[in-house]
Amino acid sequence: MKDIIVCSPKSLPADLLVEAARTAVQINPHNHPPVEHLTRIIPAFQPTPQRIALLTKKYWGVGGVRLTVSFLDNPPSDLRKRILQHMNAWSKTGNVKFVETKSKGQVRIARDESGYWSYLGTDILHIPLKLQTMNLQEFTMKTPESEYHRVVRHETGHTLGFPHEHMRKELVDKIDPEKAIAYFEATQGWTEAEVRAQVLTPIEESSLRGTAPDPKSIMCYQIPAQLTKDGKPIIGGKDIDASDYGFAATIYPKKKSATSPKAKAAAGLRR
Repeated sequence: MKDIIVCSPKSLPADLLVEAARTAVQINPHNHPPVEHLTRIIPAFQPTPQRIALLTKKYWGVGGVRLTVSFLDNPPSDLRKRILQHMNAWSKTGNVKFVETKSKGQVRIARDESGYWSYLGTDILHIPLKLQTMNLQEFTMKTPESEYHRVVRHETGHTLGFPHEHMRKELVDKIDPEKAIAYFEATQGWTEAEVRAQVLTPIEESSLRGTAPDPKSIMCYQIPAQLTKDGKPIIGGKDIDASDYGFAATIYPKKKSATSPKAKAAAGLRR
């Protein structure tokens, strides 16, 4: 199972969904779903607060992301530094910064036995301060570097608001439901309902940006060939790929320098 990320993004309780959607829209108005468009193309669409809440994206503002990070189980300083380094890998193209704080971080990390998971984007603001918003089960300095690339960076993607890529309809349609249910029940102990929720239920395309599905995205599970209808695997991602970096740059664009290259050259000549 080392080749498959078995992340289960956490969802807020139903009674918090509408409030969390309001928070997401206050932070970033672009998170609001295109209700008028959906009403036109889907005559039966009912824009109830609950339905709108489910379609609301959870991205942070276009001005960039700067979130504080604390660790609930007091890991050693070298481990904290290593985790933060991989979280900040998204800053290569995105205006993203994770900074450690001693307590009550906006992102709170634990390493208990509940697996690999994170709440999605702005939803972390609705989690009680005593609880983690991200879990990295049993991560230590002895954990292989490859696991930091594929797990820590994946979970950080969720914290940035990025959903699972394998939940795109085009990729879900490739999976054989009966085989997937049997496989994840046997290997992960998931119930049929959990498999359907985590692997077989497509994300509402209206809640996504207009990008093509990327089976090599770090946000995509590796789905083995024995679970697909055509016998070909969904490759999945083991690190942030070019498409991921491009998407991060679109959602969280870096600020452009106000000084042009020509002006910089002139300033250099004056020194």
